[in-house]
Amino acid sequence: MSGMTGMSGTRDDGPARTAGWGWFLAWLLVGACGGIGLAAILTVGAALLVLAAVAAVLLLRRGPVRAVVGGVSGLALPLFYLAYLNRGGPGEVCHAVSGGQTCTDEYTPVPFLAAGAALLLAGLVIHVMIGRRAGTDPGSPR
Repeated sequence: MSGMTGMSGTRDDGPARTAGWGWFLAWLLVGACGGIGLAAILTVGAALLVLAAVAAVLLLRRGPVRAVVGGVSGLALPLFYLAYLNRGGPGEVCHAVSGGQTCTDEYTPVPFLAAGAALLLAGLVIHVMIGRRAGTDPGSPR
């Protein structure tokens, strides 16, 4: 009985709420795939960009357009990974390996972390705001 008004005077959207977040997560994966594809353009990036484009076309045909902002949040995932890879930086970081040590120059992880957090939060906030406007968010007044 989705969409029916109960004794409490609120509407129970049931699966509609879940579907909105499901579409958002699908777009998040498309954004992550596209972001990784851009970061790795010289190796496997072209294949990932094609995969992201095909998935985007399928999602645009099947799902709600408002969930596209999940792609913005998805761009945060490669940035979080870059922050993780550079967690020892800034500067030269050395690790022991068999037969000696290996050293690499690492960037400071803070800009990657901050940009990732900003993209993730922006996508989440926009999705919730659009959901409230459409009346499908669990916290929206009925």
